Order: sequence, then structure tokens, then C-alpha cells
Amino acid sequence: MKQAISNEAALQILQARFGSDIFDGSEPYGMLTVYTKRERLIELLEFVKESPELQMNFLTDITAVHYPERAGAEFDVVYHCHSWPLNFRLRIKVSVSVDDPSVPTAVPVHLCANWLERECYDFFGIIFVGHPNLVRILNMDEMDYHPMRKEYTLEDPTRRDKVDLQFGR
Repeated sequence: MKQAISNEAALQILQARFGSDIFDGSEPYGMLTVYTKRERLIELLEFVKESPELQMNFLTDITAVHYPERAGAEFDVVYHCHSWPLNFRLRIKVSVSVDDPSVPTAVPVHLCANWLERECYDFFGIIFVGHPNLVRILNMDEMDYHPMRKEYTLEDPTRRDKVDLQFGR
């Protein structure tokens, strides 16, 4: 099924509404991807959901990516939105630092964000400010670390037959 709106048209709609708070627009694997500021995230999620031109009525996923080499912006919090009526997908990213890994909760906009944010907190340590119950969802409560951060080795350091470089680190 062909998408009813182009990436270029969607980007123009977003930039007309949010101006310079929408930046670094790109199209990896054909999906429109934009960055925004943490302070504008909820407004952007509400806009793409309610906008008759975009109709992004489904929040597919929330995750994070850890870039330890990017000082001051070590995490990207990533939101995948989908428009069922238009067959259109949008990826929204917000960069945050390891010193303040927080973004506002999207639960008031999309109820499904509840578990997605808990999982992102559990694995990456991203704090979703205002979340109704931000506790671990899959790992043990006693864990004092977040296992998807790249500060932990993938393999047992005593093994000599495998090195992290073989796994992209």
C-alpha cells in the first residue's frame, strides 16, 4: 500500500508548526526521522496525533540508543509513530545527556507509552518525568544498573576466545 503523504510534505508540515525545533530531518530506510528538543516533545507528539494532515494515531515503540562517545548527548530517546489511515511512519528523536537522562512522559498522549517507557527506563535508565509508575518491568528490582548501556562488556572478560570488537564494540 502506497503512503498517502510524502516524507517531504510531512517534514514541511512539522517545520511550519515547530520551526527550528524540528531539525536534522533525514530518511534512513525511507522513514522520515527528525530530532526535536526535549521541551517540545509532548507538544510534537500531540500535534502529529491530532493533525488531520498526519493522523499519527499509533505509537509503535519507544526505545533509546546509547552513544557514549557523544559528550553531552549520550542518549537518543526514539519514538516511532504510525498513521494507519495514511500508511505513514515517523521517527522522532530527542537527545539527552547521561547527567540528565530525562524526558517528559508520553502517557497522557498515548496510554501504550506506559509499558514502553518502563522498558526504556529498565534497560537504559531514561527517566520519564511524570510517569505514573516508573519501575522496572522485566529486570529484577535489585539491579543497580541498566544493561543496554554500552558501558558494560558483552562477554565474560576472563574469556580469551571472544572480544567485544567482534560484536561492534
